[in-house]
Amino acid sequence: MRFRHPDGSTVHLAYCTNVHPAETLDGVLAQLRDHCEPVRKRLGRDRLGIGLWLARDAAQALINDPVVLRGLRSELDRRGLEVVTLNGFPYEGFGAEEVKYRVYKPDWTDPERLSHTADLARLLAALLPDDVTEGSVSTLPLGWRTAWDATAAHTAHTALTTLAGRLDALEELTGKSIRIALEPEPGCIVETTADAIGPLSALPDRIGICVDTCHLATSFEDPAAAFDALDAARIPIPKAQLSAALHAEHPHLPEVREALRAFDEPRFLHQTRTSTAAGLRGTDDLDEALAGGSLPEGAPWRAHFHVPLHAPPAPPLTSTLPVLQEALGRLVGGAEPRTRHLEVETYTWQALPPELRPRSRGRLAEGIAAELTLARDLLVDLGLKELP
Repeated sequence: MRFRHPDGSTVHLAYCTNVHPAETLDGVLAQLRDHCEPVRKRLGRDRLGIGLWLARDAAQALINDPVVLRGLRSELDRRGLEVVTLNGFPYEGFGAEEVKYRVYKPDWTDPERLSHTADLARLLAALLPDDVTEGSVSTLPLGWRTAWDATAAHTAHTALTTLAGRLDALEELTGKSIRIALEPEPGCIVETTADAIGPLSALPDRIGICVDTCHLATSFEDPAAAFDALDAARIPIPKAQLSAALHAEHPHLPEVREALRAFDEPRFLHQTRTSTAAGLRGTDDLDEALAGGSLPEGAPWRAHFHVPLHAPPAPPLTSTLPVLQEALGRLVGGAEPRTRHLEVETYTWQALPPELRPRSRGRLAEGIAAELTLARDLLVDLGLKELP
């Protein structure tokens, strides 16, 4: 979906296909047929943006055969789909029964992370619509926080600097400008936007931040302060992911803890945080927080669980949709947009409590379409005009 900003530029809205993960190219093609095109039709649109997730094997199949890559581009066109952004955070195995810490490997100390991300940039340059010259790839925020030292930081910095040089060369060759966006996430080396300023200040502006509004809220960041600090440090925001976290206002109450237990599932990490006078406190997963003793219970908790934008959990829980709304206003509601790539990323539909999960492809498509409709309405309310 495309929108005209009051400054005349185009803002793109997509949804991320990691909600129906596929490890192979055949799986990606099935996604387009079984999920993405039906979402487009439910929205009544001739064209729909998708934030494509390409696992390692799928990416390799495309890199190794230009004919196959052209075939994917043709399939996107045939189904009324367009790609201006890729999700390069998960490397492989995102559809596994247990993902947890595996999603943070390989990190930016591993040459494979550089190689894979450079491949994604090349693929995106080939997949961009003819009338679009800028693309973005979101990626791991350096690595998980443990076993990270000065040597690891130097290795990651060198890898990202090398990548920026390859992106410069790619633009010279193709005329397409691809930027990389590190996605701050709870528990990682770059957990918050503030954590990103130091590492990114010393990197070329090809490398910026992907603001995920679920992660922003989970870490109790204030959008205004966060974005002003990024502006002051001249850190670009090539991409933002529109998502909402789980919010528990009174975690000491038995009924609240019982409601939270329904979201404690084995597939993904659900880092849980609370804001105290001494700073942010947290656990790596929701079950650890619920076990007691790790987090203070006198202030609200937020859990890294991407809840559907249009369907907040039932009381006594809520979502952090208000944080998303404020962030979106500051991202694209000003005189000019801070970012032009927006992506709805609710990958946890099938991790919801059983009674809330979609029971068919049709119900999933209906839910994703509802999320995109909510995002569209927020953009229109900010003065952007939806384009055909």
